[in-house]
Amino acid sequence: MSVTSERHDGSGLIGEVHAPHESAGATHQSNTEHDHKHDFEVAEVLRVVFVALAAAAVWFHLWEPFHRVSVIGLAATLIGGYPIFKEALENIVERRMTMELSMTLALVSALAIGEFFTALVITGFVLAAEILEGLTVGRGRRAIEDMLDFLPQTASVLRNDMIVEVPTQTIVPGEIVVIRPGSRIPVDGQVVSGHSFVEQAAITGEPMPSEKTTGSDVYAGTINQTGSLQVRADRLGKETTFGKIIEAVEKAERSRAPIQKTADRLAGYLVYFALGAALLTFLLTHNIRSTISVIIVAGACGIAAGTPLAILGAIGRAARQGAIIKGGIYLEALGRLHTVFLDKTGTVTFGEPAVAQVHPEHGLSETMLLQAAASAERGSEHPLGRAIVRYAEKEKIPTSESSDFRYEVGRGIVAQVQGERIAVGNQAHLLSLGVEVPAQTLVFRGISVLVAGGDRYYGSIAVEDQVRPGAAAAVKALEAMNIRVILLTGDTQSAAEAVADQLGIIHLHADLLPQQKAIEVAAHTKHGRIVAMLGDGINDAPALIKANVGVAMGSGTDVARESADVVLIGNDLEKFVETVRIARRCRAIIFQNFYGTLIVDAIGIGLAAAGVLNPLLAAFIHVASELTFILNSTRLLPQSVI
Repeated sequence: MSVTSERHDGSGLIGEVHAPHESAGATHQSNTEHDHKHDFEVAEVLRVVFVALAAAAVWFHLWEPFHRVSVIGLAATLIGGYPIFKEALENIVERRMTMELSMTLALVSALAIGEFFTALVITGFVLAAEILEGLTVGRGRRAIEDMLDFLPQTASVLRNDMIVEVPTQTIVPGEIVVIRPGSRIPVDGQVVSGHSFVEQAAITGEPMPSEKTTGSDVYAGTINQTGSLQVRADRLGKETTFGKIIEAVEKAERSRAPIQKTADRLAGYLVYFALGAALLTFLLTHNIRSTISVIIVAGACGIAAGTPLAILGAIGRAARQGAIIKGGIYLEALGRLHTVFLDKTGTVTFGEPAVAQVHPEHGLSETMLLQAAASAERGSEHPLGRAIVRYAEKEKIPTSESSDFRYEVGRGIVAQVQGERIAVGNQAHLLSLGVEVPAQTLVFRGISVLVAGGDRYYGSIAVEDQVRPGAAAAVKALEAMNIRVILLTGDTQSAAEAVADQLGIIHLHADLLPQQKAIEVAAHTKHGRIVAMLGDGINDAPALIKANVGVAMGSGTDVARESADVVLIGNDLEKFVETVRIARRCRAIIFQNFYGTLIVDAIGIGLAAAGVLNPLLAAFIHVASELTFILNSTRLLPQSVI
């Protein structure tokens, strides 16, 4: 048995991703095709009913003008089994060995020995199973296709100081879209005014609504809950994050993972094995009923249909969790992952320095130290100076105006604050100004920024790149799955070690140029390891390409996202961990189907060859086992979020 993939066009699962203005036409087309599909299912059900009635007529011998031949049985088998015979003929032309071909041989053999009732029941079982399989696989595809309904057809836009309702296709980038409470957001953009909470589980997988204020990013397809928002439209239609999800799932459905090709080969081998076992059974027993039972009991559709369904479900579930996987091959690689390389800046950290610790000298308070440093740095554009000023503002520490500001490259700054010279910089800078710096300057992590007032040493401030929340938990979870985690960075050894200590990473490589990162990744892949590389910048693109799976952070550069095989929406590393779990679960389910099919077929063929199974019971086992394995694959399908 096989399940034909229903497609909206000839290209893939849901065809081309349409812009919002195309959705109305697409919806109409989808409805029309749904009606045709509904008609098709009705016709198939009627075919099963016809075969069942014919089987009843044969059982009760209602009309049998010939002694050895049942006209009703022969005609009903040929008419009812037409889809099976048709596909078997096509497979012969294409020189492919499939279950339809083996079933055709079984039906022809049953008819040849006068088992008309058996042939009809087998035909009914096969047709009913195909309907159930089609419904099951169709549910899997609809679970993904349902996302197409998320984008609204109209939107409220601010034009000429008036709010007007317009079709979404007329919105242009840069326009202000007004999002009312309870409505879906039609564009990707940035909030320019308003305050609200947005339910964005369909895009990021976050279970709780996310608070949105001025400057927050919002995604098309998410739901505004409480207040009104004014959003600057940045991306529309298929360019939105939502559109990219649909496009990625559609491409992934078209692509064939290596394990799917293995499944197809295994299904073919099972057919050969069943036919060989049937021939051997006939040669040893000369029992045609046992021979037919051997052919019938062997089934491989649980593998052939279940494998792509599991892959589709896994990619769809990952998309709902906030990770866009660009193909089944990358999903499979994630399921076999050995090593994960993490870029530091922008990936596991925010890429923005922040004050971590404050160490005032004896006799001074933290407030006095920060007040002096922040006042001197008010006019500085240096990242470390700006980090000190931001921290002082956050702690509500008042600062004073400075004058005579002077910056010395590679050393620090000097400024006059309330008539006193304040110096902020490294040890060499303070020593050059005649300030005596204690030998045991305490800084536990990060970069040590020293502060002096006049000739007196005030203390030190530790500034470091902040680690993203959840990064340490993600590293711990990966290592719990026996995945080796390695930190790669172009930063200094000390800065890399500081971050690695916070994350619990043992292995790291610092002071690397972009090409050196790529060489490091390539060295692991050459040794047969399955490697993933997570990065966010242009400098990470070479390493992303060299890895088996390149993973880009959602906030990263366009170059990184285009070079990557997986894109994380947002910057939560725990989304990557969840994606790896989904990939492993998908792989486990596929192998459950593999081994389950082999076990059922081996036992079934043995019992059929021994005469324990008659053709009817063999057909029941065939259908029941295949549906069990297909339903096993549906466990990965994402739940509807509508």
